[in-house]
Amino acid sequence: MASTIDRQSMEDEEDQLTTMSLVDHLEELRWRILKSLIAVAVGTIIAFIFREQIVRFLAAPLPQGADMLTHGKIVVTGITEGFTVFLLISFAAGVILALPVILYQVWAFVAPGLYAHEKRAAVPFIFIGLVLFIVGVTLGYIVLRYPVEWLVNFASNTFVELITANSYFTFVAFFVLAFGLVFELPLVLTFMAQVGLITSETLQRKRASSHIGMWVASTFLTPGADIYSPIILGTAMSFLYELTIVFIRWTKK
Repeated sequence: MASTIDRQSMEDEEDQLTTMSLVDHLEELRWRILKSLIAVAVGTIIAFIFREQIVRFLAAPLPQGADMLTHGKIVVTGITEGFTVFLLISFAAGVILALPVILYQVWAFVAPGLYAHEKRAAVPFIFIGLVLFIVGVTLGYIVLRYPVEWLVNFASNTFVELITANSYFTFVAFFVLAFGLVFELPLVLTFMAQVGLITSETLQRKRASSHIGMWVASTFLTPGADIYSPIILGTAMSFLYELTIVFIRWTKK
């Protein structure tokens, strides 16, 4: 009797999921995207107001002796580059500020198509993924000064390096983003375990080769030839790999 009731409730839930037509889904998707874009626009405007503070914060890892000819200021090479750089930095900061709203809109669009147990499993994944990304970006910013200092001082005896805003902030973006994405490793592997692609036993068997591969990858993911960045990133990746094994065992239980 109980199994019949459970089966009937699942069928009713599936019927409810199909009540919305394709047009209704597209209309809802349009509104979710629109709300996300509004959040990004508001975040970009707020960031643009504080653009000079954000630039000073991002430029802090530069060595004290950099750009002596420009009195410590980063160079722009075109009449519009200063405005463009400010705009791009404000947009990137706006996306970060709007990230909670974007994640909520994605969740609100996907949630009606999930069963109750899938919703319970997805909410912690979203929260943990956001926290891991923030931790990775923060660590990347802390480590940033090592490759920047090495690259600036490498040829200082031969060349006078004029650091342009475009080249410097592009370097910062890729470097910090690499740390943020690497910290999503536990989430990705745990999801793969949930869908049956890997198991904790598989990760344990391939532990040695995985650690070697991650340490090799850390040397390519950190531009610059300083020794500190790949060591810190490699250590973080190894720690996250071991943490993933614990995650998988815990979620499988």
